[in-house]
Amino acid sequence: MAAASPSPPPSTGRVDAFWHDGMLNHDTGRGVFDTGSDPGFLDVLERHPENPDRVRNMVSILKRGPISPYVSWHSATPALISQLLSFHSPEYIKELVEADKSGGKVLCCGTFLNPGSWGAALLAAGNTLSAMKHVLDGKGNIAYALVRPPGHHAQPSQADGYCFLNNAGLAVRLALDSGCKRVVVVDIDVHYGNGTAEGFYQSNDVLTISLHMNHGSWGPSHPQNGSVDELGEGEGYGYNMNIPLPNGTGDRGYEYAMTELVVPAVESFKPEMVVLVIGQDSSAFDPNGRQCLTMDGYRAIGRQIRSFTDRHSGGRILIVQEGGYHVTYSAYCLHATLEGILDLPDPLLADPIAYYPEDETFPVKVVDSIKRYLVDKVPFFKEH
Repeated sequence: MAAASPSPPPSTGRVDAFWHDGMLNHDTGRGVFDTGSDPGFLDVLERHPENPDRVRNMVSILKRGPISPYVSWHSATPALISQLLSFHSPEYIKELVEADKSGGKVLCCGTFLNPGSWGAALLAAGNTLSAMKHVLDGKGNIAYALVRPPGHHAQPSQADGYCFLNNAGLAVRLALDSGCKRVVVVDIDVHYGNGTAEGFYQSNDVLTISLHMNHGSWGPSHPQNGSVDELGEGEGYGYNMNIPLPNGTGDRGYEYAMTELVVPAVESFKPEMVVLVIGQDSSAFDPNGRQCLTMDGYRAIGRQIRSFTDRHSGGRILIVQEGGYHVTYSAYCLHATLEGILDLPDPLLADPIAYYPEDETFPVKVVDSIKRYLVDKVPFFKEH
């Protein structure tokens, strides 16, 4: 491990992290992976992948790791029901409130609202909204909502994929309501950010971009495919950009997708606010993904995001935590992502795994194919 760095120079800035211990009260239980089921013939039942330990390590690496001098800590109160209605339907919020009062409910496969879950979800939404307000009020340029339960699969009227409330979507609504005319959401979680996309599917003031494993729909709670032809509707046509990548895309494949697809789209859109939705489940060793990113890959993505953030939004960015289920490596990849966002000249932390073989030949062909498709379908892509 490298030695802790001195206080950050003014040009680099800092990360204002928003966290509350109450989010650890969301207990997802044990079973076969994320099912919560006990088949009766296993001596050891594993914890649900979205468990408190994964974020405990994220908190601790930012507090005690080499990046700690660059991080300031904040905490917020739970979101109000009225705030949730900016993104979610009243009927859906009523369903969640009643489920909590009745002692819990299985909302969909792998998504359990247990005692303590609703309070944690309100804290996650509240801390994300406070992080966005921190940036909007000019108190800092880089805010990170280190929150759980995650949110990007939660649709306006539907829970999905471990998610109850769409934290990023709520923050985008706050930015729009506060006067931002254009907001871009870049989602690098291994799964399609279907809930966020659904919430802005008919909007042309929000550009939603998702780089994800090509997994398709996984049932009634997740009817979206995340395919390239899901481009938005009405005024929002062309403002939802899906980049489904093949398994094992790796660092160089992701960098190519960012360079060829994400950066040109953002340059044309010219956002006034950037929201980066991060999930370390795109890593080489995550139990819930197969995309093979390493710390170097996350660091490079962070630098690319920082570059266009400086050019278009005055350096203003909100980072929202989503997935990432390898209890150790997720924390390391988070550390690397924030190093990139801070545009630090050298890595602060060595990769404990260090190397994963990759071949970007096929991912490059996939990205080129997506680009050819988008040039024909998305007006602002024709400028590049």
